[in-house]
Amino acid sequence: MLESIRDGTAACVIIAGDASDGSKKMYTDKCKFYDVPYAMYSDRESLGRAVGKNLRSALALKDEGLYKSLMKAAPELFEEEF
Repeated sequence: MLESIRDGTAACVIIAGDASDGSKKMYTDKCKFYDVPYAMYSDRESLGRAVGKNLRSALALKDEGLYKSLMKAAPELFEEEF
């Protein structure tokens, strides 16, 4: 996932609210450096379940259209600075 942030293929990153402080810092620092929007969402279990997987600390959305739809549906996710 970090590779998609670095190579510019991540449209945005969603970070679980209960991810470790180290994970949150790593993902937010990378996103800020590479100018990738990011949001905090719920918890690792809910984030994983949303994509049909087990626990997930973070997800990279690579589909720009999906990111735009998410922004339209829940812009408040991306408005706060974490």
